[in-house]
Order: sequence, then C-alpha cells, then structure tokens
Amino acid sequence: MIIYGVAAEASIGDLFLGGVVPGLLMAVALMVMVRAIAIRKNLPRAPFPGLRDVAHAFGGAFWALMCPVVLFGGMLSGVFTATESAAVAALYSLLVGLGYRQFRLRDLPRILVDTVETTGVMMALVMSAGLLGYALSISRLPQEFGAWLTGTIDSKLAYLLLVNMLLLVVGCFMEAIAAILILVPILVPPAMALGIDPVQFGIVVVLNLMIGTITPPVGIVLFVTARVSGVPFERVCRATLPFLWPLLAVLVAITLVPSLTTALPAALR
Repeated sequence: MIIYGVAAEASIGDLFLGGVVPGLLMAVALMVMVRAIAIRKNLPRAPFPGLRDVAHAFGGAFWALMCPVVLFGGMLSGVFTATESAAVAALYSLLVGLGYRQFRLRDLPRILVDTVETTGVMMALVMSAGLLGYALSISRLPQEFGAWLTGTIDSKLAYLLLVNMLLLVVGCFMEAIAAILILVPILVPPAMALGIDPVQFGIVVVLNLMIGTITPPVGIVLFVTARVSGVPFERVCRATLPFLWPLLAVLVAITLVPSLTTALPAALR
C-alpha cells in the first residue's frame, strides 16, 4: 500500500483505513472456508478451553503478539521507515525468540544460513519478475494497453472488472512491487477520469497482487511456505487452491460495493 500510495500519489493513511473492512471480510470468509473443510473431512472437535485458559495463552504469547504493534507504532510515529521496519522486525523476533527460549545463540549461524537460502529463492523470483517488467517496459505494451483502455471503456464497473482480470493474470507471473511500479502509473489516470475513488482502486490493485503471491508459478509466499515447512511446492499449491475462492469473493465484493473501502476513511477524516 505504501508503494502504491507513492506511485499513485494517493493517501497512504486512507489506504490503510480502506483495507480494514476488506481485511475483516477476508478473515470471516476464510473462517467459513476452514469450517467447511473441517466438516467435509470430519476433522476432530475440541471443546472451548474457557476464558482462563485463553487469558493464560494470551499472556504467554503477549510479546510475540506485540511485534505488529511495534512495527506499526514505529512507522506511524516516524521512529523508522517502512523499509527499516524489516530490520526492526528481525531484531525484535530474535529478542523474543531468546526470551521464549525457542533457540540458543549457538543456533544463530544455522538460522542465518537457512535465511540466506530462503532469501536466495525469493531474490531469484524477484530478478525474474524484474526482467519480465523490463521487457514489458521496452515493448511499451503497458502504455499501449493503457491508451486502449482510455479510449475504449467509459464504465466504472467494466473498467474495474477488466483491471481485476489483468492484475490477476499479471500477479501469477510478476512480483507485486514490480507490477505496481509498472502498471499503476498507466492504470490510475483512466480510473480517475472515470470517477473511481482512489482508495477503492488502490485496495483493488493491492488485493489482486496479494492474491498473486499465493498463485503459481511465481507465488513468492508459496515458495517461502514450502521452504520453511519442508512441504513440496506442488503439495502447497494444491492445498492453497481452495482458499483462493474466499479471497476472490471479497475482491468481487469490494469491486461492486465501493463503500466497503471508502466509508471508514471518509468517516475518520
């Protein structure tokens, strides 16, 4: 969202607020999917543990749960930038891991080697996506496509549906940041000319590309998950497919109902 906001000259604060309702909708949709799968596979049930056990578990996980608070608090207060937050998260996780006695300092060299291997896989994907983006830029295909969109479509809904289809395909092959930097300057002007709210359009773009991170062949999240869990990549892909449907349903909802993304930023201005 930060990169989109910079590329599209949109309010990053409004984008963050605009993502709250879609985020909650995705949580509910994924819960429904998990329940449906649990019923279909007849997975075992467990009774609710009780508020005392919940409070005890929360207390035990408190410092780990504070990681997002530290990150967002630091970024919003200006203590560190969004880029620097990655280093802060790594340091905080290291300290929390030591505090929970999840590992010892002598394990650190092995952890660093594993991290380098995982990062190497990600960087190979990013380089491939970067080369594809460079090829697209040289061919002027995005610019020509943008000019065609501007002269052909005069309906908000038709434009949003076309952008959805385009970004879902692009997200399967191109890394999200590269896609934002290449496509957003081309797609935003026609959207603004049609009167589409910049917050709604931003959330649509971001959600499309985030779905792309769990979609093969260049699903970076899938590669990282397979690497960390030790599960074969093909098996991770098959297991992930059912969970795409709830995310696509939310994408359709925010496309058809702009107020899902615009109401909260408007109310807090």
